[in-house]
Amino acid sequence: MPARARSEARRSDLVLLDGLSVRRRRHALGWSSRDLVVAIESASFASTGLKRTLSPSQIQSIEERGERIPYEQVLLLAGGLDCDPIDLIAEGELSSRPSQLRTH
Repeated sequence: MPARARSEARRSDLVLLDGLSVRRRRHALGWSSRDLVVAIESASFASTGLKRTLSPSQIQSIEERGERIPYEQVLLLAGGLDCDPIDLIAEGELSSRPSQLRTH
């Protein structure tokens, strides 16, 4: 597989979250990024027996810069925020319709 096809395949495996939704939920709980890290770790341990989490810088990147992350990490984040993962995913991200490129 050519390098370009591999990078596109890897990119398609990543999910774009609605960073503002993540931030709103975190603020509604009165949590800092570090508090969310602890909540994610606790939820992960309760559900799987493994202490897995995201870093504060990853959370900041999701909220502020729209960083794409693997769906597995979306599940971790949703567990920490005690919400449905689909509530965190950006509108149209998982649509079966092909995306239309916009040229301005």
